[in-house]
Amino acid sequence: MTIKILADSACDLSETHYKTYDIEMIPLTVHLDGQEYQDSIDIKPKKVYDAMREGKSPKTSQVSPQAFKTIFTSYAEANQPLVYLAFSSELSGTYQTAKMMEQEVKEAYPDAELHVVDTKCASIGYGLVILRAAQLAKDGAGSREIIDTATYHSEHMEHIFTVDDLEYLYRGGRVSKTAAFVGSFLKIKPILHVEDGKLVPLEKIRGSKKLLNRMLDIMEERGIDFSNQTIGISHGDDLEKAERIADMVKEKFDAKDVLIEMVGSTIGAHSGPGTLAIFFLNSNYK
Repeated sequence: MTIKILADSACDLSETHYKTYDIEMIPLTVHLDGQEYQDSIDIKPKKVYDAMREGKSPKTSQVSPQAFKTIFTSYAEANQPLVYLAFSSELSGTYQTAKMMEQEVKEAYPDAELHVVDTKCASIGYGLVILRAAQLAKDGAGSREIIDTATYHSEHMEHIFTVDDLEYLYRGGRVSKTAAFVGSFLKIKPILHVEDGKLVPLEKIRGSKKLLNRMLDIMEERGIDFSNQTIGISHGDDLEKAERIADMVKEKFDAKDVLIEMVGSTIGAHSGPGTLAIFFLNSNYK
């Protein structure tokens, strides 16, 4: 029986990907204007970004225990193997909740083949891990091979990104108020990355012209074998900038496969409009 891959909405993949690879998606929750929305199901990122531009502060919350219990139970009852690859445990409590529910369901169904894996990745970096696992599942790979390969891709996935306004990361508790104020005042653009699942500042660049070139320099320093992997680019409602850096990546690194997606509502609520991120492997594609 084919292994089913479960992702959560923080992977920022499109509905087309879910359908093509038969991936099941479980949404995180977005809170805006006193309403609760299921990320990517009944709210789209554009609505979140427009609200943030108006000065609103959307909030997000993890997947509920009951939602995981319902899904895990349905797969256990059907005797269908399931691998859930989760959004970084350092950025959300979703992974821990899923682990708790996995144990609870396995007490009732001891033979259930349920696996919960922390990818330590986010946005399209996480999405690329999901896609690789789903390709293997579609080809009939077993759960061990899927988990081992997904873990390898997770461990070697670079996330190099910048935000348009540090204020949004400050509101989300990611940077200090002083750093946000100084950055905005001096027109300094931060470059950050994800290290062991956490957001970590790398550098500060003055002026947006230097910014894209420096992001590509970091990509060159850290990555390898760009022509044999999918490069991910995600953006906070700035497709033009995303396409510009995609063209630069293709020209500089002979990258043939570049996936561009908008940063979804869950992550976008913290990073804000104008976010730009590049995702790539720092080791050979498997």
